[in-house]
Amino acid sequence: MSKRRVVRRKGVGTTRTYHGPRGRRKPSILVRLLRRVPSWGWWIGAGLVVAGYVWFFYYFFVGPFGFRWRALYGDVSYPEGYEIHGIDISHHQGRIDWDDLKDNGSINKCPIRFVMIKATEGATQTDENFRDNFYQARENGFTRGAYHFYSVHTPAEQQAWHFINTVKLENGDLPPVLDVEHKPKSQTDEQFKQSVLEWLDIVERYYQVKPIIYTYFRFKTRYLNDTIFNQYPYWIAHYYVDSLEYQGPWKFWQHTDAGRLPGIKGNVDFNIYNGSYYDLRQMTIGSQETIGVKAYSE
Repeated sequence: MSKRRVVRRKGVGTTRTYHGPRGRRKPSILVRLLRRVPSWGWWIGAGLVVAGYVWFFYYFFVGPFGFRWRALYGDVSYPEGYEIHGIDISHHQGRIDWDDLKDNGSINKCPIRFVMIKATEGATQTDENFRDNFYQARENGFTRGAYHFYSVHTPAEQQAWHFINTVKLENGDLPPVLDVEHKPKSQTDEQFKQSVLEWLDIVERYYQVKPIIYTYFRFKTRYLNDTIFNQYPYWIAHYYVDSLEYQGPWKFWQHTDAGRLPGIKGNVDFNIYNGSYYDLRQMTIGSQETIGVKAYSE
């Protein structure tokens, strides 16, 4: 039962209800929940924190991202035993200072021998820097090649003809390249293989040379591992490793996307050729025997 108390201030009498001692503030919901955690729960929490630190250390300094971290901020590592080096470029490299690249660019103290250049994507897109890059690569003495990025949104035939109508390969150029990294969800594995083969067949018939297939090795072993694809030269993408896990034959190896060179702002992909410079030149259009098929016509 409450009591009545008279409080007087400056001669004025007022009354208020007295409820006893003021109560303590209730703890927050978070504090109350933490109080309910048993002692073994704290040990589990501490273990998770330690595991998080271990994962962080592995991911950034030991695992695949660690290789990228060291490639970006540490000493550059190059695959051993290869002397023929090259790069691949697109509009992502911006405007290239070709004189600086030609005069001062080298990879692992070896000259840059070849440049792969993005030309087209899908059935309508053309890389905005393709024509200038393609011209400058030849003018500055590099063995050049052009690649098409395969789209999952348009038919293979349309993509093939878009590449053909855009890229005028000449004697001394490397064979056309199909960069395929994704499979359409709407296609079965078999339908996808047939679409890739359709692009390869149309382009091969037109240029009279077998195109190069570019993809990362897990994609190839998953989707393009049929023996029919082994007849095409393989350009493998496998970053930040000292040796390849892929056991099949290959011609090119894109081993990092964190290269730096004079004349190019930002990072650029580094590649090696699996052979001598003579072998590389023998691979170019006009340096090999003519394929025994007629030129493709619409």
